[in-house]
Amino acid sequence: MASSMHSSSLFDVKDKVVLVTGGSRGIGLMIAHGFVVNGAKVYISSRSAGVCDKVAQELTKLGPGQCISLPADLQSLDEVNRLVAELTKRESKVNVLVNNAGATWGAPLESYPDEAFEKVMNLNLKRVFSLTQAMLPLLDAAATEKVPSSIINIGSVDGIHIPTLETYAYSASKAALHQMTRVLAGHLGHRHITCNAIAPGPFESKMMAATLRDFGEMIVGNIPLGRIGMPEDIAATSIYLASRAGAYTTGAVIPVDGGSLVKAKA
Repeated sequence: MASSMHSSSLFDVKDKVVLVTGGSRGIGLMIAHGFVVNGAKVYISSRSAGVCDKVAQELTKLGPGQCISLPADLQSLDEVNRLVAELTKRESKVNVLVNNAGATWGAPLESYPDEAFEKVMNLNLKRVFSLTQAMLPLLDAAATEKVPSSIINIGSVDGIHIPTLETYAYSASKAALHQMTRVLAGHLGHRHITCNAIAPGPFESKMMAATLRDFGEMIVGNIPLGRIGMPEDIAATSIYLASRAGAYTTGAVIPVDGGSLVKAKA
């Protein structure tokens, strides 16, 4: 039996170079934290330079990996390109790209603002594509047949089921992101780059805070496993996809939702 079957090496991400967008809070922070404590070198980006710098320092203290702050406002194509240029100055290759930065907006159908739809679709879908495009040289440089590079897109269960809240652009953008993930996977396989999506259910994040405050009991009641997601749940799935364990998985959309999508309706 090949030595790579040893469990510690199957999920090993030590010394991998990782970029996590929106990595200073919420699910992005949970993922960045998971990679850092498992020995990876993680770059995080977010709009707020101060917050990004502070989080990077805190994560580096946890070790054994390290975290480096590269602030950027990914709504802008110029900023996407600047981020990749900054990263290219520091690294000749990147093993893992986690496209996590995202926005949501809820409003009644009749008054849903055009600019809100534009903003959400731009960040959640278009700029994920732009960043992936710009990152290809770095991902190609790290990719080998045995150890592919990994793109991990953070989708949502709201892109699979019909959300209760009126988040038209958000759920549409996430459904589109899931499909784009599959299309990219089909075109990137021969380059030894995997592309998968994680579709989280409810996790403790800033984006979810108000929803959990107002509807927390109802949300937990609709999750067969009886709790909302913990940081380890989302970090572990990301590590699986970025390690030898996930090297033959591509084009998948993996719900990490405690079973909310399979809950039998009363």
